[in-house]
Amino acid sequence: MKLSAVVLVIATFTFPGFSHAQHSAHGSTPADAVHQASGKVTKVDRAAGRVTIAHGPVASLKWPPMTMAFEVKDKALFDKLQLGANIEFSFVQSERKHVVTAVK
Repeated sequence: MKLSAVVLVIATFTFPGFSHAQHSAHGSTPADAVHQASGKVTKVDRAAGRVTIAHGPVASLKWPPMTMAFEVKDKALFDKLQLGANIEFSFVQSERKHVVTAVK
């Protein structure tokens, strides 16, 4: 194993978030990039500030279709996040969290 790989492995376990920061700094998407997707709302948890969406592929992140939970910091967005609704939405990655920023 190369020394740089060993350092990366050690840093990843020693400093939480290091791996993500390195990916953002050297990957194809900056940490503050806004991503677009469409999908169907499968669960709404206003109390926890989360919504689960079965979304299609996210080209900017090279993600396949999947179902996942997103944080919703702007509580006004919950008006557009009704259970079973088909939506188009924008989100950002904030550390290891994914935060919905807009809904159509």
